[in-house]
Amino acid sequence: MTKVLVLYYSSYGHIEQMADAVAEGAREAGAQVDIRRVAETAPQAVVEAAHFKTDTAHPLIEGPDALADYDAIIVGAPTRYGRMPSQMAAFWDTTGGLWFQGKLIGKVGGAFTSTASQHGGQETTLFSIITNLLHHGMTIVGLDYGFQGQMGVAEVLGGSPYGATTIADGDGSRQPHAEELAGARYQGKRIAETAAKLFG
Repeated sequence: MTKVLVLYYSSYGHIEQMADAVAEGAREAGAQVDIRRVAETAPQAVVEAAHFKTDTAHPLIEGPDALADYDAIIVGAPTRYGRMPSQMAAFWDTTGGLWFQGKLIGKVGGAFTSTASQHGGQETTLFSIITNLLHHGMTIVGLDYGFQGQMGVAEVLGGSPYGATTIADGDGSRQPHAEELAGARYQGKRIAETAAKLFG
């Protein structure tokens, strides 16, 4: 059975919801899926002052070596000035040993994100994640246009060919739209299907 890891960091729960949807899609494709999060690195005073969401059902990733156990790794993180946040970057900065040994070469990867605004750096954030995966030799699967929910301009929605996205609004009040969650499920399924073709 194909093994898929959904690895995420979420400050306010939007990415956590997207991670659950990505996992649903991967499971629909018959994969065994684990959801893990990276550690919070912001000072506790910042976490409390910014009212970060700290309750979650998902455990922390055991460490970078755990990545080698999976056929596919799907990474989700919100944007920080058009790139992935330091919490996720700090984790990938610990994967040098895996890179040196080529442990992730040929595995399947993908990315998903959340921004406050429609043009808040979604695609650059996705690329900041994807760049790490490419350096590890992974095969990238985005949110292809087989998912028609990212087409049209009748309403404000996330979605990019580079990965599933959602829009949180400046105060974080907007929760992931049903169409955005559908995009996350679609991408998760496509990544699991691709991994099954390569490793099944």
